[in-house]
Amino acid sequence: MKYRTVIMYTEIGCFVVCVCGWILVCSTMPTEYWTYSEVESIVLTTSNYFSNLWKDCISDSTGISDCKGFPSMLALQLYIHLCRSLIIISIILGFFGAILALVGMKCTKIGGTEIINARVTFAAGLNYLLSGLCAMFAFSWYGDKVVSEFKNPNYRAQKFELGAALFVGWGGSTLLICGGLVYSIFAGREGCRSSHENADAVPVYTTYRAPTSYISYSAKRASTLAPSLIPERDGRKSRTPSRISGRTYSTDPYV
Repeated sequence: MKYRTVIMYTEIGCFVVCVCGWILVCSTMPTEYWTYSEVESIVLTTSNYFSNLWKDCISDSTGISDCKGFPSMLALQLYIHLCRSLIIISIILGFFGAILALVGMKCTKIGGTEIINARVTFAAGLNYLLSGLCAMFAFSWYGDKVVSEFKNPNYRAQKFELGAALFVGWGGSTLLICGGLVYSIFAGREGCRSSHENADAVPVYTTYRAPTSYISYSAKRASTLAPSLIPERDGRKSRTPSRISGRTYSTDPYV
């Protein structure tokens, strides 16, 4: 199997992995179970509290649930604002990474030369890698906040546990990081190698060849000239002696 074929199948696999990770990260935004808490009031009634980055919800054992959005954005804690921003940035970077990957992959044949495709694919890998890092940082920070409050004995408010959305987000972030890293390694190596080969290439200079019509015309014109008009090379050196009236003179052929 050729090296180009191996790279092509690797790019397809990384693209599928990254798209799956991006979809998992996007699915955590509307999911309500970022944190949950179960409170038993009486024997027959159990209340479940769960929340995400946008609202708090409560449900009972009868299946009736009620959600309420956060009343004030400025009253929220800082980590919620940062987690929101990082998740949105991660989704945007993953979207542009998918577009760049479709343009730069070898199987699509949308881009230009091999060097341009490699560089576009390298940019897609960086977008996926940054997307995964942003999402991983947001989910990890949110989860660390929940765990620290749960284990803090001095925390008197209601304690929550890790919800399903955090585990889904960690899985999607891992897929984005792995796919983006492989993208960056293979595409970056190919792009850098191609640029070095072009820089080290020795320029080839070709000699100028006159047109055939010009050469034939010059040869024809030289052959039609009168022989008397073509000077001899040794004409000035050779002199023909002549004897007039008993005296010897040297006659120049041009006189």
